[in-house]
Amino acid sequence: MSTDEIRVTATESEAEPEVASGAEPEVDEAAAPHLRQDIPHSARMYDYFLGGKDNFAVDREAAERVLTAFPTMRIAVHANRTFMHRATRALARHGLRQWLDIGTGIPTSPNLHEVAQAVEPRARVVYADNDPVVLAHSRALMTSTPQGRTAYVHGDVRDPASILATPQVAQTLDLTQPVALSLVALLHFVPDLDEAHAIVKHLLDPLPAGSALVLSHATAELDPSGASKVEEIYNQAGTSLRLRPRAEFATFFEGLDLLDPGIVPAHRWHRDDTDAPAGLLPATVTDAQVSFYAAVAIKR
Repeated sequence: MSTDEIRVTATESEAEPEVASGAEPEVDEAAAPHLRQDIPHSARMYDYFLGGKDNFAVDREAAERVLTAFPTMRIAVHANRTFMHRATRALARHGLRQWLDIGTGIPTSPNLHEVAQAVEPRARVVYADNDPVVLAHSRALMTSTPQGRTAYVHGDVRDPASILATPQVAQTLDLTQPVALSLVALLHFVPDLDEAHAIVKHLLDPLPAGSALVLSHATAELDPSGASKVEEIYNQAGTSLRLRPRAEFATFFEGLDLLDPGIVPAHRWHRDDTDAPAGLLPATVTDAQVSFYAAVAIKR
């Protein structure tokens, strides 16, 4: 199935949630736990790999160990992020107007809603993450177009029911209309495959036909030596990480219609000219340097 074959059934006459639009997202500030600086956190390490400043010494130390074992980690995370940009643009161009992005990470412009709203200003996005650093920056950085809306949930993907039950989701998204569920670079932090499947199922089940599943996942298949060391470092630092082969990654899409080109290394999913000018990726990137699989599928 190609991106040209995406079908979204929402029409202008169909009702959207009755909420006021505005520039600032809704933030559940009361839900933020104590900010821990004694152990590394995957979101803050990711921020460091992207060149951000919202990380602590413990995060930088763990990230530098990763870079020693896997020197192209910065290329990998940039490839993963630009995949998210391309997938978001592709879905927005073909009619998707709603996103639920879980494991969003520390905001780095352009964020998902900026990409979506550049194509469709009415796009609505709910972000969710469990790091209080992400929460602290959400109000300043996640601003919507007047026509669209953004909201933020402080929640954990391991409890998907609690995310779906939040007022932010109810007031921002219309779950009777297609939603793009974005779980980018997230499921490898759920080591048990059955639990990871249960999470995806719980989040997808309430969504109607025409909804999309956007996934990327780290793998050791493309660089067995280096990637396996990364897995070991994360686990030793207290962050459970499970790299999965392509065959296991493919099981998340059972019963869905994969868009072309199917499951590929993240930098190969419809790479276009927007990647290079942004300075995010070198002109030549190998599969081993990226070591992420990525795919987008549509719910029947």
